[in-house]
Amino acid sequence: MRTDHGHFHWNELLTSDREAAKDFYSETLGWTYEAFAMSDGGDYAVCMMDGQPVGGMVEMKEETKISGVSDCWFPYIAVDDIDARLERVAEAEGSVERPAFDIPGVGRVAIVRDRVGCAIGWITPAVEDSPED
Repeated sequence: MRTDHGHFHWNELLTSDREAAKDFYSETLGWTYEAFAMSDGGDYAVCMMDGQPVGGMVEMKEETKISGVSDCWFPYIAVDDIDARLERVAEAEGSVERPAFDIPGVGRVAIVRDRVGCAIGWITPAVEDSPED
Protein backbone atom coordinates (compact mmCIF):
# COMPACT_ATOMS: atom_id res chain seq x y z
CA MET A 1 0.00 0.00 0.00
CA ARG A 2 1.49 3.33 -1.03
CA THR A 3 0.59 6.46 0.92
CA ASP A 4 1.94 9.94 0.26
CA HIS A 5 3.95 11.81 2.90
CA GLY A 6 1.73 13.51 5.46
CA HIS A 7 -1.36 11.38 4.79
CA PHE A 8 -2.90 8.90 7.21
CA HIS A 9 -1.64 5.44 6.31
CA TRP A 10 -2.97 2.95 8.88
CA ASN A 11 -5.14 2.62 11.97
CA GLU A 12 -4.87 0.02 14.64
CA LEU A 13 -6.88 -0.73 17.71
CA LEU A 14 -4.86 -0.92 20.90
CA THR A 15 -7.01 -3.01 23.20
CA SER A 16 -6.92 -4.92 26.45
CA ASP A 17 -9.46 -7.44 25.07
CA ARG A 18 -8.81 -8.15 21.40
CA GLU A 19 -11.25 -11.06 21.16
CA ALA A 20 -14.15 -8.91 22.37
CA ALA A 21 -13.14 -6.15 19.94
CA LYS A 22 -12.88 -8.63 17.06
CA ASP A 23 -16.36 -9.94 17.84
CA PHE A 24 -17.79 -6.40 17.93
CA TYR A 25 -16.36 -5.32 14.56
CA SER A 26 -17.16 -8.65 12.95
CA GLU A 27 -20.79 -8.45 14.09
CA THR A 28 -21.26 -4.76 13.23
CA LEU A 29 -19.07 -4.22 10.15
CA GLY A 30 -18.50 -7.71 8.79
CA TRP A 31 -14.74 -7.65 9.28
CA THR A 32 -12.73 -10.85 9.18
CA TYR A 33 -9.21 -11.23 10.54
CA GLU A 34 -5.86 -12.61 9.45
CA ALA A 35 -3.06 -13.33 11.92
CA PHE A 36 0.32 -11.67 11.33
CA ALA A 37 3.22 -13.00 13.42
CA MET A 38 5.00 -10.43 15.59
CA SER A 39 8.68 -10.50 16.54
CA ASP A 40 7.81 -10.88 20.25
CA GLY A 41 6.15 -14.23 19.53
CA GLY A 42 2.61 -12.86 19.66
CA ASP A 43 0.35 -12.15 16.75
CA TYR A 44 -1.29 -9.11 15.24
CA ALA A 45 -4.83 -9.24 13.87
CA VAL A 46 -5.14 -7.64 10.44
CA CYS A 47 -8.73 -6.46 9.96
CA MET A 48 -10.05 -7.42 6.52
CA MET A 49 -13.03 -6.19 4.51
CA ASP A 50 -13.81 -7.64 1.09
CA GLY A 51 -10.35 -9.24 1.02
CA GLN A 52 -8.54 -5.95 1.68
CA PRO A 53 -6.71 -4.91 4.86
CA VAL A 54 -8.45 -1.98 6.58
CA GLY A 55 -6.68 -1.83 9.94
CA GLY A 56 -5.14 -3.87 12.69
CA MET A 57 -5.64 -4.92 16.27
CA VAL A 58 -3.03 -5.50 18.90
CA GLU A 59 -3.63 -6.71 22.43
CA MET A 60 -1.82 -4.34 24.75
CA LYS A 61 0.50 -5.99 27.20
CA GLU A 62 1.90 -4.15 30.18
CA GLU A 63 5.36 -3.93 28.59
CA THR A 64 4.07 -2.58 25.25
CA LYS A 65 1.62 0.02 26.56
CA ILE A 66 2.24 3.59 25.49
CA SER A 67 2.21 5.78 28.57
CA GLY A 68 -1.09 7.58 29.03
CA VAL A 69 -2.86 5.65 26.25
CA SER A 70 -5.79 3.38 27.10
CA ASP A 71 -7.88 1.27 24.71
CA CYS A 72 -8.23 3.36 21.56
CA TRP A 73 -7.85 3.51 17.81
CA PHE A 74 -4.32 4.68 17.04
CA PRO A 75 -3.46 6.25 13.65
CA TYR A 76 -0.20 6.24 11.72
CA ILE A 77 0.85 9.00 9.32
CA ALA A 78 3.13 8.19 6.38
CA VAL A 79 6.41 10.13 6.34
CA ASP A 80 9.01 10.20 3.59
CA ASP A 81 12.05 9.59 5.85
CA ILE A 82 11.22 8.71 9.42
CA ASP A 83 14.74 9.13 10.76
CA ALA A 84 15.09 12.63 9.29
CA ARG A 85 11.60 13.61 10.49
CA LEU A 86 12.32 12.38 14.03
CA GLU A 87 15.31 14.73 14.20
CA ARG A 88 12.84 17.64 13.93
CA VAL A 89 10.52 16.55 16.75
CA ALA A 90 12.34 18.06 19.75
CA GLU A 91 12.90 21.34 17.90
CA ALA A 92 9.14 21.49 17.28
CA GLU A 93 8.53 20.98 21.04
CA GLY A 94 7.45 17.35 20.72
CA SER A 95 9.03 14.15 21.97
CA VAL A 96 9.84 10.70 20.65
CA GLU A 97 7.91 8.17 22.73
CA ARG A 98 9.28 5.09 20.93
CA PRO A 99 12.31 5.43 18.61
CA ALA A 100 12.12 4.14 15.05
CA PHE A 101 12.11 0.38 14.55
CA ASP A 102 11.62 -1.84 11.52
CA ILE A 103 8.70 -4.17 10.88
CA PRO A 104 9.68 -6.46 7.98
CA GLY A 105 7.38 -6.06 5.00
CA VAL A 106 5.54 -3.16 6.69
CA GLY A 107 8.01 -0.32 7.17
CA ARG A 108 9.92 1.74 9.69
CA VAL A 109 7.74 2.96 12.57
CA ALA A 110 8.05 5.38 15.52
CA ILE A 111 5.69 6.87 18.08
CA VAL A 112 5.87 10.61 18.76
CA ARG A 113 4.04 13.11 20.93
CA ASP A 114 3.19 16.50 19.54
CA ARG A 115 3.68 19.70 21.52
CA VAL A 116 0.29 19.36 23.23
CA GLY A 117 0.99 15.76 24.30
CA CYS A 118 -0.97 13.72 21.75
CA ALA A 119 0.66 10.43 20.79
CA ILE A 120 0.64 9.38 17.12
CA GLY A 121 2.46 6.84 14.99
CA TRP A 122 4.65 7.77 12.05
CA ILE A 123 5.64 5.24 9.40
CA THR A 124 7.85 5.16 6.37
CA PRO A 125 6.07 2.34 4.55
CA ALA A 126 8.11 -0.49 3.07
CA VAL A 127 8.85 -0.04 -0.60
CA GLU A 128 6.66 -2.37 -2.63
CA ASP A 129 8.11 -4.40 -5.47
CA SER A 130 5.12 -3.90 -7.73
CA PRO A 131 5.49 -1.06 -10.29
CA GLU A 132 1.71 -0.61 -10.52
CA ASP A 133 1.47 0.80 -6.96
